[in-house]
Amino acid sequence: MSALLHVLSAIDHSLLYRIALFYFGFYPIFMAILWVVLSLTYFRRREREPDAALDDYAPFVSIIVPAFAEKKTIARTIDALLELDYPDYEIIVVTDGSRDGTPEIVQRYFHRSRVRLLQKDANEGKAMALNDAMPLCRGELIVIIDADVIAEPSLLRELCKHFIHPRVGAVTGNPRVENRSTLLRQLQAIEFSSIVSVQRRAQRIWGRVLTVSGAVMALRRTAILDVGLFAPDMATEDIEITWRLQRKFWDVRYEPSAVVWMQVPPNLRQLWKQRRRWARGLAQVLRKHWDVPLHWTQRRLWPIYFEALCSIAWAFTFSFVTTYWIVATCAGYTPYGASPFPNLWGMIVATACLIQIFTGVLMDRRYDPKMLRSFPVAIFYPLIYWTLMSTITTLYTIGALIRRGPRLQTWQIKREEGV
Repeated sequence: MSALLHVLSAIDHSLLYRIALFYFGFYPIFMAILWVVLSLTYFRRREREPDAALDDYAPFVSIIVPAFAEKKTIARTIDALLELDYPDYEIIVVTDGSRDGTPEIVQRYFHRSRVRLLQKDANEGKAMALNDAMPLCRGELIVIIDADVIAEPSLLRELCKHFIHPRVGAVTGNPRVENRSTLLRQLQAIEFSSIVSVQRRAQRIWGRVLTVSGAVMALRRTAILDVGLFAPDMATEDIEITWRLQRKFWDVRYEPSAVVWMQVPPNLRQLWKQRRRWARGLAQVLRKHWDVPLHWTQRRLWPIYFEALCSIAWAFTFSFVTTYWIVATCAGYTPYGASPFPNLWGMIVATACLIQIFTGVLMDRRYDPKMLRSFPVAIFYPLIYWTLMSTITTLYTIGALIRRGPRLQTWQIKREEGV
């Protein structure tokens, strides 16, 4: 025990620990302030007075719905798409090796001329499903919708109006969480409303975004062909295609009025799998695009690149500091900065996080009026969600940074009853 206490004391008095402790507290406060200021700037400039003149721009649109084992959700998705308030579009459902009856459900809609089916025998993953559907699309604008998503009737009008500008290559929509019956689901609703949406608004002020949403995105066919379609070897094909588009100087935008309702993982096991894929995917993108800081022409991507690296570094710092505190407390040693009760820095960090969350809730209340009901659970977000996400990032990022993944990322998660 004395040896352990000696090691703990050495860590406690080391410069590395003091730096880590400062970064542990300072980074979330700084980023919360930055996100709030920039997102409010975006909101004031671009959301308060939308350009209604662009609503008349309505080119033909091809909607692709990639699906794997989605028999419980695909009918609701197609029904909602058939009710879109838009004059001219088609729906192409790609069943990627589904054996659960998904193709048979889609076939029931063949009497509707808008609906077509691409039935693949092999499970080759979402990226390959999208690439295989591209030659079948008749529209210059392509909208991709997940097979468990319910679109608002105005979706296509809100997405497509941006493409009147010829340099716009992609637009990401605003996915909202539909199923909020548990604490875990409500925390995810808080995340998408007050973390993801706030960050996308802020990133638009920077001029580049980290990713278009895999749940709902609109793409210009010319832009996709220009960058070479989706990468089937990437765990997060949506992040990677966003970076390639922006590196080729295509404009990528966020449209908060393009609302869809999505299902989120209902339990910790599925959430862990989803976020493990996200962590690996972001690391793969950073590995593939490691040279972004070396090119002056890519300087508008630098804030996104370095913020991603800093967020990963903070996750490792969080895991290190928390583990050290737990071990030290169990050994009867009180480390510098630790406290069984929230101290000044802890309260400031939590307050900054809650301010960011509340800002996102207020900005998104026009799209999701019920979001305010979930705000009381936001007090659990810094404790539960930061711990979970930091653990996943720490465990899975390094491997993805130093090793190539499989050449083909296939579907792994099947929809469960009630999801």
